Amino acid sequence: MKKNYLIAIILLAFLVYMGCKKDDDKDDGGEPCPGTPTVTYEGQVYNTVLIGNQCWFRENLNVGYMIKDIDEMTDNEVIEKYCFKNGPENCNEYGGLYQWNEMMEYSTAAGEQGICPSGWHIPEDRDWTTLTDFLGGKDIAGEKMKEVGTTHWQPPNEYASNKSGFTALSGGYRDFNGGSYLLPFKTKYWTSSESDTSYAWSRGLNYDYAGVHRTENGKNRGFSVRCLKN
Repeated sequence: MKKNYLIAIILLAFLVYMGCKKDDDKDDGGEPCPGTPTVTYEGQVYNTVLIGNQCWFRENLNVGYMIKDIDEMTDNEVIEKYCFKNGPENCNEYGGLYQWNEMMEYSTAAGEQGICPSGWHIPEDRDWTTLTDFLGGKDIAGEKMKEVGTTHWQPPNEYASNKSGFTALSGGYRDFNGGSYLLPFKTKYWTSSESDTSYAWSRGLNYDYAGVHRTENGKNRGFSVRCLKN
């Protein structure tokens, strides 16, 4: 009887260990940036993550006043944001969605601070390339950037380990003619780099893909924003 009890205890301990090891293999979470583990901005606390030599916000930016996704953002000295399906709770969960010009505070200079806090900036196209190159290249980097599980991604959320700690969520986007789409299938992030006067470069991640898409998109679409330390 005692022998069976001992075997059961050992088996239980082994299963707990393997479960923890499996979770660790899936998501090691990355490390906060030295000296700057968090940033408080406009009443919200953002965690940071060090990936290579870059210090990123670990969450999507959520700053500004919500407007309806059928409306266009304007240069009115008030930061405006879209929330997926016009739900403020979605901004709290996934961050805001911003048109390019609003995000840039109506500058066109790559690397601008834009709506990020002082000491941080909107990452340029080349900053995103530095990130994906460090994570093994654009064809596999997304797997190391996406949050594990199906809380914020469409099942089965393949190719997700979040090894980098970037913790990308499937925030969807606001289309060029209004309306919010593709949560929880996709997320899109702006860069601060134009491709021409009407388009800018972006990065996208999907629930069923390990890579990171680099595409040009019209500036009047609404995408997520991450801030990068200067």
